[in-house]
Amino acid sequence: MNVQATLENENVKLVPLNPNDFEELFSVASDPKIWEQHPNKDRYQREVFEKFFQGAIESKGAFKIMDKSSNEVAGSTRFYDYNPKENSIFIGYTFYATKFWGSKLNPQVKKLMLDYIFQFVDKVNFHVGKDNIRSQKAMEKLGAKKVDEVNVAYVGESEKLNVVFEIDKP
Repeated sequence: MNVQATLENENVKLVPLNPNDFEELFSVASDPKIWEQHPNKDRYQREVFEKFFQGAIESKGAFKIMDKSSNEVAGSTRFYDYNPKENSIFIGYTFYATKFWGSKLNPQVKKLMLDYIFQFVDKVNFHVGKDNIRSQKAMEKLGAKKVDEVNVAYVGESEKLNVVFEIDKP
């Protein structure tokens, strides 16, 4: 199972994230509005985003999301926490430039990722910040079910309450 294969359709391309992508991705992530509903509201700050980015690189499952019509970096997402015992994996740490909010990009990105990863796993989970209503609604639109609440700590950040959503292999 390669959790960092290039994935694409006619509108979007997921490219494996590499260290040279930092400045380009930070230019998207430096907008405080992106993080308003997120548990880690200060990720727009360079030093905080540097930790986030380093964790993304170390995960070996992170992507730069490219809008093919404009060739712009739209955001980032990743596969993480593969669990062989449950044959499951998480998708998350997703964010988009505000200009892509409400577009059809997120559903297309999730469809690409789900179609690909369901070749290898039976279940996909998502962590969503307890107060991130926008992302919780997006999960529900995808058909994900709320199954749990857990505290999650990201590298160099304190624990925050998250809702766990789940989608089973069709």
